[in-house]
Amino acid sequence: MTAGREKGRNLSRRRALALLAAGAAFPGAARAFIGAPYLDERVSQGMIPPVGDRLPLDPRIVDLRPMGRSTGRHGGTMRMLIGGQRDVRYMPINGYARLVGYDLSLNLVADILSSWLVEDGRIFTFHLRRGHRWSDGQPFTAEDFRYNWQDVVLRDDLGGMPPEMKIEGQGPEFEVLDERTVRYAWSAPMPDFLPLLAGPQPLRLFMPSHYMKDFHADYATPADLNRLILEQRVDDWQALHMKMSRITRPENPDLPTLEPWRPRTLPPAQQFVFERNPFFHRVDQDGRQLPYIDRVVLNVSSYEIIPAKVATGDSDLQPFGIEFSDYTLLKEAESRFPIKVDLWTRTQGSRVALLPNLTCADPVWRALYRDVRVRRAFSLAIDRTEINKALFFGLARESANTVLPESPLYREEYAKAWAWYDPEQANALLDAAGLSPIRLDGLRRLPDGQTAGIVVETAGESTIETDVLELVADHFRQVGIALWTRTSQRDLFRSRAMAGLTSMSVWAGLDNAIPTADMPPYELAPTAEDQYIWSPWGVYYGSKGSQGTPPELPEAEALVDLAVKWRMSRSRGEREEIWQRMLTIHADQVFTIGTVNGTKQPVVRSSRLQNLPDTGLIGYQPTSMLGIYMPDTFWLEEQG
Repeated sequence: MTAGREKGRNLSRRRALALLAAGAAFPGAARAFIGAPYLDERVSQGMIPPVGDRLPLDPRIVDLRPMGRSTGRHGGTMRMLIGGQRDVRYMPINGYARLVGYDLSLNLVADILSSWLVEDGRIFTFHLRRGHRWSDGQPFTAEDFRYNWQDVVLRDDLGGMPPEMKIEGQGPEFEVLDERTVRYAWSAPMPDFLPLLAGPQPLRLFMPSHYMKDFHADYATPADLNRLILEQRVDDWQALHMKMSRITRPENPDLPTLEPWRPRTLPPAQQFVFERNPFFHRVDQDGRQLPYIDRVVLNVSSYEIIPAKVATGDSDLQPFGIEFSDYTLLKEAESRFPIKVDLWTRTQGSRVALLPNLTCADPVWRALYRDVRVRRAFSLAIDRTEINKALFFGLARESANTVLPESPLYREEYAKAWAWYDPEQANALLDAAGLSPIRLDGLRRLPDGQTAGIVVETAGESTIETDVLELVADHFRQVGIALWTRTSQRDLFRSRAMAGLTSMSVWAGLDNAIPTADMPPYELAPTAEDQYIWSPWGVYYGSKGSQGTPPELPEAEALVDLAVKWRMSRSRGEREEIWQRMLTIHADQVFTIGTVNGTKQPVVRSSRLQNLPDTGLIGYQPTSMLGIYMPDTFWLEEQG
């Protein structure tokens, strides 16, 4: 027996013993690990070690059988279409490598972490996997957490501490316990810490310190920094550090990653290539290193022609860039091209929601929007059945903007609250709120004598929004209200809404409409600047009262108080009670006006692509698009 074979056998024996000691051995007897042939040449040339040396000693084992999926084969390139360079952001969202992440039942599970321990709801101890490595082969250790904390988070010139990490203005105490163990300890409970780590853009707790120190003034020489500043065309070393460390848009091929695929293309480009991470930490139940697919190629196209390209088989997986309105085109293409079209359920509280601006600059409309009778009247005036049948083939649910039946927090009364079609009652409520009776021109007059008309502003990114608004305009006419649509683009739309210049805007409803009690309820309360119904109140909360204005409605104040109580909660039962109280207030007060939810999203895939479910839940929160379905376990059949 050669020395190399003996070394390999000893390594396999050590790894099997390590897995057994960790309680994470493979089902049945310990097995050898199986690497992708795509990397064999690099292994033979000594560029990377064999798969047994690339994996952590205790890799995450993904058993596909309980999920009803099959063990896959290594190989292949998966093509996707994106509407622009910024859409490379979908790769880390879908890749979904997280310290902790959600499983298909929306329970938190260890992923990058080996395990974690929570004490008193406020002390979090994280244990890393032994022998885990970055995509460049360097060790992933507690030093990467220390660097991020001491050399980045604690420096205001590098962005400072995220506000989400503070309680009453104070962050946690950070401690390195050993090479694989770190601890974060707050003075009070922090129930949203783990959900923040499991999100589509997770709270960042670590960086590849061995790489990032080359761009930090405490480690690199001034001469090297000045050269790099010129090369990267930035103003100073702080901007250099931020650019080189950016992970939400993976555009730096040299930045080490823990994701299943790493970027290989430097922008600008019309095609972005991502290839398998040789050191990825997951394996299937047979010991086959994930991901199965070798490369993901993102081809840049225009949003307008993505549906047509998908219909002709130019994409192997397309969960975005297409709408329900494209379904007929795509379904007809199934008979001509090797594609399969499935319908998944969107996780939003309403596919399209009207958002009256309770803090708008117009004093007349501001006063009317703050009158619950007006908000209820607008909701009762909408014929949701017509919207559902005309635009969604009757497949959606006619509902207020609230959680979906797939959420354990769902109650039917939330969905039905003020969401039936009753123009007669809507007219009575508007009469009681002080608007004039309907005049000969078919419209009411406001208390100041002006015609009762609303300009609804939209970011112009979806024809679904404008189609819904056309129908709603007809509905509102029946109660004497004119509705006009103003289309702009996202940045202008956002800035106008947050500045109070919009009277009403249109957007999706709750971003996460399938929450559990352990997920933060902040969407329901004025807690953020980008909440278009009460932006200044959200600014006030976020700035601890130094900016913005405090809520001026008792019910909005109550929502803030409940959100604060949720953050201080210590038990799931307490959190569930808070969620239900907040959902009850929302249902009664109709702060946002939902139309339909449970709408379907076409997900198109090549007929060769396996392990993608026929149906599922898809959205930004909490599924991270396809993230919880683990695209690293998708695989391609060999072409015949």
